[in-house]
Amino acid sequence: MKKLHVRTPSHECMVDITAQVQSAVSEAGITEGICHLFVLHTTAALAINENADPTVRTDILNALAKVVPWQDDYDHAEGNSAAHIKASLFGQDHSVIVEGGKILLGTWQGIFLAEFDGPRTRQVLLKVVS
Repeated sequence: MKKLHVRTPSHECMVDITAQVQSAVSEAGITEGICHLFVLHTTAALAINENADPTVRTDILNALAKVVPWQDDYDHAEGNSAAHIKASLFGQDHSVIVEGGKILLGTWQGIFLAEFDGPRTRQVLLKVVS
């Protein structure tokens, strides 16, 4: 198992971690299998989506802000309920097929850490099994 440390640059963002995941898969030396990813936080999540056009990430975050506004009538005293809700909508884990030592993604796909309460340093656990 490997732990990735991802520094998020802003309050809400989606950080492309595809290269870090591929590097960890290569280091594992497993050519055929599954790469399991899990983020160790309740206000961050993982997503697989388009990585060719960064405006897609902006559109996703803007749409989420409309659905789950930062300020609302939440009870959570810490003041970050919106971040918890958004992270729950996305989810904390993903599995990706490994073939020929490479993570198998579609042409336009990338793996993202979705930050909803940053900036912070987030941890993503990664395990590759054959």
